[in-house]
Amino acid sequence: MRSTKAKKLLALVRRRPVIRPRDLENVGIPRNYLNRLVERGQLFKIERGLYTAAKIPASEHDSLVQVSHKAPRAVICLLSALRLHEIGTQMPSDVWIAIDVKARSPKIEHPPIRVVRFSGEALRFGVEERDIGGGRVRVYSPAKTVADCFKFRHKIGIDVALEALRESYRQKKASMEELWQAAKVCRVANVMRPYMESLA
Repeated sequence: MRSTKAKKLLALVRRRPVIRPRDLENVGIPRNYLNRLVERGQLFKIERGLYTAAKIPASEHDSLVQVSHKAPRAVICLLSALRLHEIGTQMPSDVWIAIDVKARSPKIEHPPIRVVRFSGEALRFGVEERDIGGGRVRVYSPAKTVADCFKFRHKIGIDVALEALRESYRQKKASMEELWQAAKVCRVANVMRPYMESLA
């Protein structure tokens, strides 16, 4: 019976490489099996309440999956979204997340996070769900990410926003129509217009 539950837990971790103790409740596995498998070297404890399979190779996006598990309503944005979409040359050390303007900031010690706040349509528009390394993250689309870079150009730099615009268009990750729609939602249409016209 015990080995069956251990096998069931390992199968679960193969499907969802990052799991929390509460994930076991739905499949009828006692939480103490997590520590047993950690002691055997079959699981790895990332930190309190987060576990993964020890044999899974590290992904450059592991930190995004970890943050998404800890703050499931947050959306990966700005520099972290650029990296995930493979747009530009940014290599952020922090995970950039967007949350509602009224939401409480998540208490996450590791990995380090940078929080920006949106409201209404600017928060909801362009949210995609992506599976990376077996984990699921919510991330803004390439077009929305570019518009956000212009919105936060004073925080991240206009050069970063311009690179994001050029590269997303050159790589065909965002069309002019998608970029324009995102620019209007983020209220940066007037700022982006001359740069967009130079690409057309």
